[in-house]
Amino acid sequence: MTFNLSVILRESARRDPDKTAVIFGDRKVSYAELDAAADRAAAGLLRYARRGDRVALMLPNRVEFLECYFGILKAGLVAVPMNPLLKAAEVDHILTDSGARVLIAGDVSRAAVAHAGVPVLNPDESDFLAADAPLPWAASTDSDDTAVIIYTSGTTGRPKGAELTHFQLYLNCSLAGERFDTRPDDVSLAVLPFFHVYGLSSVVNVVIRKGGTIVAVPKFDVDLVLDALHDHRVSVLAGVPTMYHALLHADLGGRDLSALRIGSCGGASMPEAVLKGVEQRFGITVLEGYGLSETGSTATMNHSVDDRRIRSIGKPIWGVDVRVAGPDGAEQPVGEVGELLVRGHVVMKGYHGDPAATAAAIQDGWLHTGDLGYRDADGFLYVVDRMKDLIIRGGFNVYPREVEEVLYTHPAVAEAAVVGRPDERVGEEIVAVVTVRPGADLDPAEVIAFCRERLADYKSPREVRVRDSLPKSATGKLLKRELRGLVLPRP
Repeated sequence: MTFNLSVILRESARRDPDKTAVIFGDRKVSYAELDAAADRAAAGLLRYARRGDRVALMLPNRVEFLECYFGILKAGLVAVPMNPLLKAAEVDHILTDSGARVLIAGDVSRAAVAHAGVPVLNPDESDFLAADAPLPWAASTDSDDTAVIIYTSGTTGRPKGAELTHFQLYLNCSLAGERFDTRPDDVSLAVLPFFHVYGLSSVVNVVIRKGGTIVAVPKFDVDLVLDALHDHRVSVLAGVPTMYHALLHADLGGRDLSALRIGSCGGASMPEAVLKGVEQRFGITVLEGYGLSETGSTATMNHSVDDRRIRSIGKPIWGVDVRVAGPDGAEQPVGEVGELLVRGHVVMKGYHGDPAATAAAIQDGWLHTGDLGYRDADGFLYVVDRMKDLIIRGGFNVYPREVEEVLYTHPAVAEAAVVGRPDERVGEEIVAVVTVRPGADLDPAEVIAFCRERLADYKSPREVRVRDSLPKSATGKLLKRELRGLVLPRP
């Protein structure tokens, strides 16, 4: 079947050409203008690449990212989004692994791409976005052709490129938009990075597919976000737990946020105390979902305040199956923890150029996520932790998230993360790393006692370390690999 994902932009432009598609600072771009700019970008890029070639896109959240992204799709090329903050070695790896023929990057990326070895186009300097003969229609790609290659975060080795198809991404944004009740009159904040699958698929694709308006913010800064919510009457907010945590404790400064009606949360599990606090403070419902780069973003989702469970990732979206598998691969009973396996249209084609890694990840059609979870009697799914984050202390399984939930209820704790430290006696010891609320005092011994009152002894941290901040990725996800390095015994 012939299908090109860029149709979501073309159809919205035909339906309402003068509607504002994206707001960036003082700039407003209509659907007709964005569609025409993508046509010019497509024609300009075909000077440097041919259909099927990979084009790396290394820009922050700005209008030009969207022009180039949809231009790449329209030209029948493959988009390879990249974090503009990557270092030279990381850039080289992704460009080499993907076989990118050209790299689109701005000034902020100049040092990192100095030795890229491929043509580098800066949209602020090059004329490729102003082609004289814009592409009159999108390339006739097949529905199973690769549209985007999203590189994983590399928490278990070098990043791998998940190949996502045109129709896979179309179904994902269409179904997620329906489940989330996204509307054409919604104004959606886009502070999640466009280079990440959450920001690209669940924000950009969903909003463009539904004909709404994107308010692009280049990075998460509490005041910038609050100003955008106020100035543009934002109704939909998508974020990760650390963003919601920051907003929960921010000074609103008299800003009017009454237009907010709903929020989505993904990327990691949100502590219950944070979720309830956000909903109470802002008067909105925050629906949690679950997905991976390998699933093109959304695989499961809560539906509404009337059809959800707190701390749950919801139920599979239409056409998707999720199995909770035990060590032998068999389905676990209700309430029993196992690895979450995903099957259906959301699953990637595979890892680019890595058949061995693909075969290890996808077995008999099931994607092995590496996440541990369970299903309740009503069919709602819950993630308890990553398999690699599981702590085994004295033969008992300890899920860090359960301990973190308790830590977040402590009045002096602002943020918390729990990791394991090797221990000769019990195998692994539980270490909590926390930050302190402004104006509060925190006694590590008192925090340990606080946890022991609320958790079984084997689950309680034996050590609490206080830091000014916790290490986070570009999407705001806590980097437990770095934390484990901080708590390892000194040689």
